[in-house]
Amino acid sequence: MSESGGAGPCIRLDAGGLPCAPQETLFLLPCIIQRQGAARVQQFFTPAVRDSPSGGKEVSFRGRRLQGQEVAVPEGYMGIVLKEDHKPCSEEEDRSLTVRATFQSFMQWNLETPPSADDVLVMSLQWPIIASAIHAPVD
Repeated sequence: MSESGGAGPCIRLDAGGLPCAPQETLFLLPCIIQRQGAARVQQFFTPAVRDSPSGGKEVSFRGRRLQGQEVAVPEGYMGIVLKEDHKPCSEEEDRSLTVRATFQSFMQWNLETPPSADDVLVMSLQWPIIASAIHAPVD
């Protein structure tokens, strides 16, 4: 049994670094990169971003054209980047996460087509607005 009193492992979040966490520029890419660790994004990726005819942004990544848009975190919320310093050896082991950075928006990139309000991630960010409406008092 875990320290939390439940039957499974627990996840501990150390939010002590939140007040001094740096603001980051994030990019959500439509691919999987088989690498862990820091990347020199500002050196190689950011300078190549240009305005697209559709009004968004575009870039070429590994020979593929990506189209993007900036997506804001809903008002009253903050995005956080978490880091797990010690990877658990099994699913039964407790996990511990620390705050690495914060963000108020991110660049979402799609292959070939511009991001839209129909993208799953953009739609999911509407949930706080929907939840507020559902839980608001009814006159």
